[in-house]
Amino acid sequence: MRGILLFLLAVVLLTSCSKFSKVQKSTDYNYKLRMADQYFAKKKYNYAQQLYEELFPLLKGNEKFENVYYNFAYCAYYQRDWMNAENLFKGFTEVFPTSKRAEEMEYMRAYTYYRQSPKLELDQTNTSRTIGLMQAFINAHPGSTRNQEATEIIDKCRAKLEMKELKSAELYFNLRQYKAAAITFTTLMNNYPDSDKSDQYKLQVIRSYYEYAANSIENRKEERFEKVLEECNEFMDRFPQSKLVDDVTRYQTQSKTNIKSLKNEQVKTAA
Repeated sequence: MRGILLFLLAVVLLTSCSKFSKVQKSTDYNYKLRMADQYFAKKKYNYAQQLYEELFPLLKGNEKFENVYYNFAYCAYYQRDWMNAENLFKGFTEVFPTSKRAEEMEYMRAYTYYRQSPKLELDQTNTSRTIGLMQAFINAHPGSTRNQEATEIIDKCRAKLEMKELKSAELYFNLRQYKAAAITFTTLMNNYPDSDKSDQYKLQVIRSYYEYAANSIENRKEERFEKVLEECNEFMDRFPQSKLVDDVTRYQTQSKTNIKSLKNEQVKTAA
């Protein structure tokens, strides 16, 4: 049964390829365009793309060119050729800036970058690019029905970038590079001031500076515990209602105790 199905599939493919080959060889460009549109409608984007590409230079300036350009761009998109699709969507808006489809093409250009946004551990250039283009789209088209989706995509991308920065900060901490961790957590908090995790990031800053101080050489500990106290005070000013206040208070108390102990030791040594 399986062999029969494979045979029938091969026959269908050969027939289809043979028919497409005849279309390609035709010198009737109206016929080619009609077939390209049919292939596109039937989601046979590979065939449609090849015919549109051949017709592309022949139809420039023709009233049919806009529709060919539009379908040609989507052929690349539906085949997940994101880079080519992005270039074609951008090209459409440049060639047909007053078209009713220009807004859609501008949005789709930004969306192709979103589709290229990689896994969290990889370089996030396309994610950042998505945010920039989606925001530019919203600014250029304040009344667009696509703005809600554009805003949601921006939020998702920002959350992704935030998580990537968080992972980097946590990695520094786990590697016991506490000063680097403190700086990275601070940058993370400043980059995402509206995050619902801001107080958690600030606590991690305190925790990192505390470990940095505790693991320092003796003559640098006091000033570094003072830094912990400074961070604790900033936390209390910024997040007075946080559920993490008790944790911060504990680091504050421990730092004060350590500073007092260090000063007492200095007195004993001087005596």
